[in-house]
Amino acid sequence: MTGFETLAIHAGQEPDPLTGAVVPPIHQASTYKQDGIGGTRGGYEYSRTANPTRTALEECLAALEGAALDGGASAFAFASGMAAEDCLLRVACRPGDRVLIPTDAYGGTYRLFAKVLAAWGITHEPVPIDDAAVVEARLAAAPAKIVWAETPTNPLLNVTDIRALAELAHHHGALLVVDNTFASPYLQRPLELGADAVVHSTTKYLGGHSDVVGGAVITSSPELAEGLAFTRNATGAVPGPFDSWLTLRGIKTLAVRMDRHCANAQRIAEMLATHPAVTRVHYPGLASHPNHEIAKAQMRGFGGMVSFQVRGGQQHAVDLCARARLFTLGESLGGVESLIEHPARMTHASTAGSPLEVPDDLVRLSVGIEDAADLIADLEQAIGA
Repeated sequence: MTGFETLAIHAGQEPDPLTGAVVPPIHQASTYKQDGIGGTRGGYEYSRTANPTRTALEECLAALEGAALDGGASAFAFASGMAAEDCLLRVACRPGDRVLIPTDAYGGTYRLFAKVLAAWGITHEPVPIDDAAVVEARLAAAPAKIVWAETPTNPLLNVTDIRALAELAHHHGALLVVDNTFASPYLQRPLELGADAVVHSTTKYLGGHSDVVGGAVITSSPELAEGLAFTRNATGAVPGPFDSWLTLRGIKTLAVRMDRHCANAQRIAEMLATHPAVTRVHYPGLASHPNHEIAKAQMRGFGGMVSFQVRGGQQHAVDLCARARLFTLGESLGGVESLIEHPARMTHASTAGSPLEVPDDLVRLSVGIEDAADLIADLEQAIGA
């Protein structure tokens, strides 16, 4: 099997046959000359349907998530992670269908279910996805079309046993979809563990430089792939060629970046775990994390996201975020620079008053690739005594 690092640099990215350029060109074109009616060159006719730069990105994503699968996988790039989720749910669900979602799902995912899809007759039920007994009980209580998992979850960093969850979902006739944004395909490959589809906000670790917005769905199911190809073309939420090129550029260094993200996050989590002003640290790399052993078994590393709770409640958490200097106050994650945020007021504000409401004393870190000692010093001064 070709190594991950090799696939990240070469899959879908052969040197340009015309010029020999080692980087795929940006095909900044909306339409393509046909050699007679229906006589397309390589199948390209209009860039909403297909674009060579986007094709290169999709071939790379399919290789990274599905390289070990018999028959491989199919990847579809989108204009954002939310566009990817929306298209997949339109394909897989119909009015009257029910979806199980995590009790600590990303706020944007919850908003999509609660404020958009609910109006179209698709219901959702929040459950602790990492608790197999509860999931099984809810699947036995009523049919579900999809079990939707994040692992690690956003923002509480819970980890789910993907293989066990896939077996459980399939036993009850449901599909398993895994949001793999926090882990990236470098740390975890859900399709190899039995998931039916993987979603990404490619804005995050795959792009890696906070300069592009995008999303992706990768699936091993021919039926889902056929539906995704049709629905994406029909609805048109595609990334432009430059966005596709930027994401592909970021993927080339994904492996080395993730190694540094993981190393820095581990050191920060260990520091926070001993800080007297911190009441709880959420990081699967700590032996105290309830899902630590599962994370060790299915992940190459524990990721660059760390959440923690502080004494003094919401006001201390908010003040802490304001005092940080090297950590930039901002939403999003997965870039080379470190970010800090208050989920209850920022990324997860849409969950307020719902079963997914996050603790108001919680701070979330996207740990970048700066010098770890500098990051630790910044957090220590921001947290205070």
